[in-house]
Amino acid sequence: WDHWLKHRDTGILREPMLRVWLQDSVPPSTFYAERPGRWVGEPQWPSPNVTEQRYPLTASGIDMGAVASGPLDPRPLRPVSVQSPLSVGLFAGKWCSYSAAPDLPYDQREEDGGALVYQSEPLTATLAVLGAPELEMELEADRPVAMVAVRLSDVLPDDRATRITYGLLNLTHRNGHERPEPLDPGRRYRVRVRLNHIGQVFPRGHRIRVSVSTSYWPLVWPPPEPVRLTLHPQGSALWLPVRQPRQQDLQIALPPAEGCRPIRLTQLEPAQHNWLVHRDLAHNQSTLEVIKDEGVYRIEELSLDVGDRTWDWYTCRDDQGFDSVRGETRTERSFARDGWRVRTTTRTVLTADRENFYVHAELDGWEDERRVYSRNWDSTIPRKLV
Repeated sequence: WDHWLKHRDTGILREPMLRVWLQDSVPPSTFYAERPGRWVGEPQWPSPNVTEQRYPLTASGIDMGAVASGPLDPRPLRPVSVQSPLSVGLFAGKWCSYSAAPDLPYDQREEDGGALVYQSEPLTATLAVLGAPELEMELEADRPVAMVAVRLSDVLPDDRATRITYGLLNLTHRNGHERPEPLDPGRRYRVRVRLNHIGQVFPRGHRIRVSVSTSYWPLVWPPPEPVRLTLHPQGSALWLPVRQPRQQDLQIALPPAEGCRPIRLTQLEPAQHNWLVHRDLAHNQSTLEVIKDEGVYRIEELSLDVGDRTWDWYTCRDDQGFDSVRGETRTERSFARDGWRVRTTTRTVLTADRENFYVHAELDGWEDERRVYSRNWDSTIPRKLV
């Protein structure tokens, strides 16, 4: 800002154009107090120091495939198929972490039983990835509306698997988002699924794993009916943006972190943060319960008591199909001071069938425990190839 708006020579143009936090490998956890790594710089982006490398999917015994940089196996590879259970995704963590533990992805071995898994041999040298990986696939579906979820994991020598990044594609959007087109069941398509950008180091001795599933609930709403995808490994490959090692990286000079003085808070009612996975085996029902409860705290400078609580439930039943998917969130906010108290409560429920989404929402306003406002909504939204 000082350089461009105030015309001051701050030295910013002598620094790298792009500064990136390149993460080190860590075991899977739903919370990290610190994520180790280092700052690296690139003179431009795309960077000449990052090259796209293609790793074909090949036959690999019980693992069904491998990620390898060697020549293509001349033997024909048999197609493989998957129809994932709705429970794949219960350990995916939050779409965007709020740093409200524990909302990061859990050990991916819990998810991989419902996915096609392709895995490399242990790496013989450290590999740094900087950019957006892509999975190139030749596939077919048995339904006109289908999705595919792709996860990339760092597999430790003890087999624990840390999800590094993931990507999602509604296959009716394979040619772009402006004009979705239904699939022709049984027809082969070539698609590329772009995963989220990452800066990640895979150490020597670790393995790289790609997992492919047909659902990823509740991170994404599933298709209107169960889908079986058939993958043709012969025409499929993982593309990784590999950052070449440097003898000396561009220097990154960051000033000390700055922050304002925190406000004085007194916790009046305890906070609670948790993610709970419930498996009701009697009813074949799975529920992810998310608790983001800040309790009640007092802002001392204002003598104001603040309550902030949110609960989410994401439910599905495999035996009842995709019509059973249901999301519900409830939120309560309150403010109180010197005998005065106001509170709002909301409840939103989202369900669907093969044709529509259904939204039911409730809003209530309270003053001194007397309801002073209430409104309900009921909306129907056509799925339109979603």
